[in-house]
Amino acid sequence: MATASHSLQHLYVSSSSSSCSDSKPFKSPISFSSRIRPVTLKSLEPNRRAFSSRQNLVARACISMEVDISLSPRVNSVKPSKTVAITDQATALVQAGVPVIRLAAGEPDFDTPAPIAEAGINAIREGYTRYTPNAGTLELRSAICHKLKEENGISYTPDQILVSNGAKQSILQAVLAVCSPGDEVLIPAPFWVSYMEMARLADANPVIIPTNLSDNFIMDPGLLESMLTEKSRLLILCSPSNPTGSVYPKKVLEDIAKIVARHPRLLVLSDEIYEHIIYSPATHTSFASLPGMYERTLTVNGFSKAFAMTGWRLGYIAGPKHFVAACNKIQSHSTSGASSIAQKAGLAALGLGYAGGEAVATMVKAFRERRDFLVKSFGEIEGVKFSEPQGAFYLFIDLSTYYGTDVAGFGIVNDSESMCRYLLDKAQVALVPGGAFGDDTCIRISYAASLPSLQAAVSRIRNALLSLRPV
Repeated sequence: MATASHSLQHLYVSSSSSSCSDSKPFKSPISFSSRIRPVTLKSLEPNRRAFSSRQNLVARACISMEVDISLSPRVNSVKPSKTVAITDQATALVQAGVPVIRLAAGEPDFDTPAPIAEAGINAIREGYTRYTPNAGTLELRSAICHKLKEENGISYTPDQILVSNGAKQSILQAVLAVCSPGDEVLIPAPFWVSYMEMARLADANPVIIPTNLSDNFIMDPGLLESMLTEKSRLLILCSPSNPTGSVYPKKVLEDIAKIVARHPRLLVLSDEIYEHIIYSPATHTSFASLPGMYERTLTVNGFSKAFAMTGWRLGYIAGPKHFVAACNKIQSHSTSGASSIAQKAGLAALGLGYAGGEAVATMVKAFRERRDFLVKSFGEIEGVKFSEPQGAFYLFIDLSTYYGTDVAGFGIVNDSESMCRYLLDKAQVALVPGGAFGDDTCIRISYAASLPSLQAAVSRIRNALLSLRPV
């Protein structure tokens, strides 16, 4: 017993586990005599006080140290979304009582069609609220395969489909899956604001291909070919287009496909989220349906725009099995599968009939009426130029003839951002600067709003432009 007590002559209590990383261990010896004495709370009090005092010193030292708030270079290279920023600003003004007309967000103003909503409600009532397979339920992926074959002329199997939390996630995962650091992602301008930032998140380099309003913002295939290099990895196409509403004619897509075929390393991401919002005589062509493009194309689509399901967050990607499997791997370590409830709703959406049936046709008819009103109205305003949209629900108007005006109490309107700030201040209409889409001469108007709201907005914008002089 004496030997055992002797081995405990010097027991040390260290507070190093609760200290800053560079602090020295604090040691307080607790001595034991050869005769073991009963331990009481009172006998430990001096050590408790010393330990507590040391902890307080360590805490104060840690607080006084500067915290490293640096972010990764990858995140620092990404710019915030202008559409989200302006939408948030407009919402804040409305909440403060300012009568702002919000035409910035790309969100249909219709309610989700009743059969879709009921499917989601029933899923909750029936307890369909658990995880689904990461790639999505088999019944939804099978329904997507049927839709793609019947409407787009592309044949896939369920293991070539990945359901995600919106088409935005599908696009990001595709870029991350196929791009290596230093690869080039080719993006025709004007472009959706997130394409460039997604390329940067993948450590790839966005390469912008300019287009012209006089060509309806359709990319020249010859210009595309002249800009291809050995580092070119991914071409992103969006038809119908956000922000221009342009629809690529099949002949132009066929010419692009011939160029892609001559470059074995080049893939195509076809963003077809607006495919059902299209105005006759324009027609939609899926890039993967073109000769030789099936193995080279990642097709992205979703439910947000055509079915007015933005808040349900449901999209998907279809493509060659090995690429989709790579996207599946990324998703398994980020969000996992999409909402079980949203997937039931998506299944109901695909059951509405060809191209969404009457429910979608009714919304498209309203969008067309709004487009026609805006085209007529802005066509009557001096100095305004635009290309008539053939799809989606955006009008991309060139107001650059008004740049250079010095407005009393505001300042100089010299680019798309200052123009949008001026119109928000003077007309109380929220729009998105074209600079965010790669064309600083224009601003984007979303006509996913009621016709009375659009009529009021046009009147306000017209009056605000009267204070500016066409240059």
